[in-house]
Amino acid sequence: MSAALDTSSLRAQRGNPPVHGLPRCARNDEGALPSRIRLKLNRADFVLDVDLELPGRGITVLFGVSGSGKTSLLRCVAGLERTPGALVSIAGETWQDDAASVYLPTWQRPLGYVFQEASLFEHLNVRGNLQFGLKRIKGAADASALGAAIDLLGISALLERKTTQLSGGERQRVAIARALATQPRLLLLDEPLAALDHARRQDILPWLERLRDELKIPMLYVTHSSDEVARLADTLVVLDAGQVKACGPVAHVLAGLDMPVVLGDDAGALLSATVEERDERWQLAQLKFNGGSLWVRDTGLPLGRQVRVRVLARDVSIALAKPSHTSIQNLLPCVVQAVVLDTHASQTLIQLLCGQSVLLARVTSRAVNELQLAPGMQVWAQVKSVALVE
Repeated sequence: MSAALDTSSLRAQRGNPPVHGLPRCARNDEGALPSRIRLKLNRADFVLDVDLELPGRGITVLFGVSGSGKTSLLRCVAGLERTPGALVSIAGETWQDDAASVYLPTWQRPLGYVFQEASLFEHLNVRGNLQFGLKRIKGAADASALGAAIDLLGISALLERKTTQLSGGERQRVAIARALATQPRLLLLDEPLAALDHARRQDILPWLERLRDELKIPMLYVTHSSDEVARLADTLVVLDAGQVKACGPVAHVLAGLDMPVVLGDDAGALLSATVEERDERWQLAQLKFNGGSLWVRDTGLPLGRQVRVRVLARDVSIALAKPSHTSIQNLLPCVVQAVVLDTHASQTLIQLLCGQSVLLARVTSRAVNELQLAPGMQVWAQVKSVALVE
């Protein structure tokens, strides 16, 4: 908080940012029934106390620092830990409702669980590991479900391999296929990429995206990686010391002004865009979103392709008039929505509305004072860097 800046007035300069603090964040999704998770679990250093209503499809990411309660929540949903007074209803099917004396043990809950470590049986090859997973269910659909899982995860060429011959990414793909072969109503993934190096993570992320886009079942995905949030999440739940700090569609939550406290230098906005044009001379592609367009490096994506774009707050600067004679190619007219002090005295976060999309900019508090930035002002956002996340 610089000497030239009145911090009390700055904290008061709040516009009307997107609502992101509500614990119930389900959206209508083609008739898919939402899930309800209400539980309270005492821990040594905090109390996990949540009441969530989540979409019936797509990936809901549970995000937060280590020890925030993410895995504990997953274990309660799976029935691996029992907490009194809980309600766990998945896509309209009640697994636990203590008020109605309903409780299904883990083995009766139609779920798939993927851990950090793949936990494959070394005495069995890949095919044997997949078939072992089918022992939980009976029926004629077993073979077709297993075949669909093998195709979805692209592991048909691995079936006769020993598990000791698999890379870390291949092991996780086999573990996910084994979980899917049981035809679960819910897939739980507890930091499935945490044990992998960067290269192996990049190998498996496209397969996780395919799960998100093609599966019709809800998934709960635990991570503390902002990259995985940006790339995979449909819905984002932020946990801190067992409490829900934010919940909602991922783009809305990331554009809120509470998330930077958690994300730090990775704070920014997530945009949904379409590949609109290609500049072959300069090998650039233009991405159109609801608020303007952005030029990025051309990676060969076809025209019309839907993509996710991540714009970090540290890569956005602000001008009062449209800049000229600048090397920055991406200039967007915006309206200031909110001005809020960052976690460090020298920095301020600006929430910008560009069309119907929200961006964040992190600038110095001195710049805010000199430009007299306030909600309602018309400004230009200079986007210095854009990242395609899929």
